[in-house]
Amino acid sequence: MDYLLLSVGDSIDRVFYGFDIAVFEFFAGIQNSFFTVLAKFFTSFGDEAFVIPMVIVGIVLMLFKKTRKYGFALVFAILVGTIVTNVIAKPAVLRIRPYNTLQDIDWYWQAYLGAGALSEADYSFPSGHTTAAFEIAVSMFLVFRSDGKKKIAWVFPVLAVCTMGSRVYLMVHYATDVLGGMIIGTLSGIAGYFIMKGLMYLIANVKPFTALQKLDLAKLGFLKWSSGRGGAAVVTVAVIGIFLYSFIPVLSEGGEDTVRCAYNEEYDCYNAARVDDADYPPIDGKEYCKIHWNQLAGE
Repeated sequence: MDYLLLSVGDSIDRVFYGFDIAVFEFFAGIQNSFFTVLAKFFTSFGDEAFVIPMVIVGIVLMLFKKTRKYGFALVFAILVGTIVTNVIAKPAVLRIRPYNTLQDIDWYWQAYLGAGALSEADYSFPSGHTTAAFEIAVSMFLVFRSDGKKKIAWVFPVLAVCTMGSRVYLMVHYATDVLGGMIIGTLSGIAGYFIMKGLMYLIANVKPFTALQKLDLAKLGFLKWSSGRGGAAVVTVAVIGIFLYSFIPVLSEGGEDTVRCAYNEEYDCYNAARVDDADYPPIDGKEYCKIHWNQLAGE
């Protein structure tokens, strides 16, 4: 009966405590400076600084007939995953971040600090980074594989798995968080792929959608080069640039310079405070994370 009085997040904490702690212990045991940089590298594939620009890339791909299906699959996979994770699951589960609930476990805390003491501003379950990595990976895996590009296709799930592991290594997510993100991300990627298939069928066979067949920016004189290797090269360079935009700031995130949430009742909140954010102004002169600002403001 006690479980009925707990949030879903609290119940997950209790039921899977042993499993989550064992996984944390494993990653704490292999922690070193090289793996920490590597973890920050892979975690960047799920960061919003990478994912949001990828939506723009997807929209651009939609405007070219040759790459339209890639764009559809990518954008709709991200859309589905974002709604399920950030709009539905996180606010429903209400799981507190491990660096807020496990502060009394010395080896965990030392591992968290050793990994850079990164912080987020929202709830823990499911892992948004993992969801993002898998929604992109699975949708692209399916599209590339359907095009016969099987070797390239496998790169995406490998990156997603590494991103998933990086979130636990950095001590900002429980193992159960990333498993939840993997499931939601995988289903979102599959959904994005089949939404793409449906849209491509409509465009090919059903009026008035067939009019969209004429939409192809590659027909423009100054963009004819985009239908060949030049287009693929531009997309590749763009994705690398977006990744670097996401990755480079992560190298210096966390640590003592981060302004932490001022909440200190049940625990000392180590979430990042929403500093200089007009939507989350200081309360009584103190800066809070999104979660505690909403609680204190009664929203």
